[in-house]
Amino acid sequence: MQIYGPNQAHGPQALKGPHFRPNSATGPAPRTQAPDQVEISPAAAEAARLAEAAETRAAEKASTPVRSELVNQLRAQIAGGGYDTAERMDAALSRLLDEIG
Repeated sequence: MQIYGPNQAHGPQALKGPHFRPNSATGPAPRTQAPDQVEISPAAAEAARLAEAAETRAAEKASTPVRSELVNQLRAQIAGGGYDTAERMDAALSRLLDEIG
């Protein structure tokens, strides 16, 4: 059923569309809209580049073999209290400040 305005109701129509008589003499209307386009901002391009670089680094780290002997040695130093020395803390702080500033 199609309703045109508040006072006009037309009876049932076939389920097959269209429900109007097409004008076959003119054919389909030409497309007048421009095709869709996507523009990526420089900030978004940089964010995508950084995300891809992070994924690449993560994949490289995953493929690097774990040196279990070194890991066990460092765990023993940390457990014994000999790893966190003043020199190591100063070096870590210096690298952090260099990276931030």
